[in-house]
Amino acid sequence: MLAQLPPKPEILARQEEIVAALRAIIPAGPRGEGVIGEPLRLRAYETDGLSAYRQPPLAVVLPESTEQVAAVLRYCHENGIRVVPRGAGTSLSGGALPMADSVVIGMMRMNRVLEVDFEDRLAVVEAGVTNIGITKAVEGEGFFYAPDPSSQLACMIGGNVMMNSGGAHCLKYGVTANNLLGVTFVTIEGEVIRIGGGHLDAAGYDWLGLITGSEGQLGLVTEVTVRILRGPEGARAMLAAFRGVEVAGQAVDAIIASGVIPVALEFMDKPCIHACEAFAHAGYPLEAEAMLIIEVEGSPEEQDMLLGRIKDICARFDPISMKVSQSAEESMAIWKGRKGAFGAVGRISPDYLCMDGTIPTGELPHVLRRMEEMSQACGLKVANVFHAGDGNLHPLIMFDANDPESFRKAEAFGADILKLCVEVGGCLTGEHGVGVEKRDLMSVQFTPRELAQQRRIKSAFDPDWLLNPSKVFPLEVEQAPGRVAA
Repeated sequence: MLAQLPPKPEILARQEEIVAALRAIIPAGPRGEGVIGEPLRLRAYETDGLSAYRQPPLAVVLPESTEQVAAVLRYCHENGIRVVPRGAGTSLSGGALPMADSVVIGMMRMNRVLEVDFEDRLAVVEAGVTNIGITKAVEGEGFFYAPDPSSQLACMIGGNVMMNSGGAHCLKYGVTANNLLGVTFVTIEGEVIRIGGGHLDAAGYDWLGLITGSEGQLGLVTEVTVRILRGPEGARAMLAAFRGVEVAGQAVDAIIASGVIPVALEFMDKPCIHACEAFAHAGYPLEAEAMLIIEVEGSPEEQDMLLGRIKDICARFDPISMKVSQSAEESMAIWKGRKGAFGAVGRISPDYLCMDGTIPTGELPHVLRRMEEMSQACGLKVANVFHAGDGNLHPLIMFDANDPESFRKAEAFGADILKLCVEVGGCLTGEHGVGVEKRDLMSVQFTPRELAQQRRIKSAFDPDWLLNPSKVFPLEVEQAPGRVAA
């Protein structure tokens, strides 16, 4: 059972009063009710992508403007009410998990594209616009938005900013932070602050860098200015299949060490290959123990040159097969399998935990071998699918949530994987965030002094620690936010 901070009895006792006050701030409109307070309807917001943990909130508000967000935050601050921001709820770290005495602020109705400037190559959108929605808004003119999480059909740009999301193509184009120009940010006191904008860099402190990846701990983002890029002349994907996961890891390290920068370099092991092939029918090599999906882009001549170099590197590791897509349709099929990997594994296991540790690419062979040993020791299967090019691991630990012992083993297995990532010089999270999943492991990566400094920053933005409670910091640290160790 997940531990959370104890709810405030005085807030729980005022639920009807609080819901009525919030309805006065956000009345019902053409798009429906602005506030949800009925127990049955609150169940839709009790969990996110980490569905093993559930807790209905006190209320849910659905604002349609920055001004409404500011008014709700101002009311919650004045009344000591905890607030949980929520986009599409695709967080895999429990980042949007509510508390019983919290108000969830759902951003899904703030879904307008406000401005597109092709000359300056930027777009201004509200926080509830989906990741793929940005590309859809600009692709007619030959542009796209680069970060592409697997959940890009559903996940929203506000959540991408809060978790600093990446995706398969982050190896070349970077993660959200590398494609972000500005935000409209609302503090817990209800103050609206605009940071950055249409220019490349902002004067003064890097507030944008601080807010990106802050997991709703410092305030809420309501509008986002992103960089859009001209689409490449063309792209092709290739598959390289290997006899073992360790040798595939060696091939990844060799590709990166060569100086070749593919657009994407993805890894799948045998359980994932079989699950994805059954779902996508992409022609994946079922006899392989591990497979790489490698994509390059540019002119036809550049593609041929890059693919030739990559094939030469892979050939040094005795691949079972190598296949280069010959059409856009073949490339789409290859990516359909990869993008659908999480759902495909869900078809072969009743439940799974998706981890998110990051390691130096040179440690891939060692870490993959250790994960297999851990899997055998605990008796739980693991399917690996991840962004190999930047060392962002996504092992899927398969378990049965109806069996408490199976769940306990899965959590312990996941914690051991993340500790291993830190041990080899990596970190606890690459793009999913800390949330509730990794908060009690923060002391594995950070010293007490480092955690104390992070708490000082949190307290400067949110003195009463009302924003996204029970996340990021170990509970024993969060229970006394006013007292920071020297």
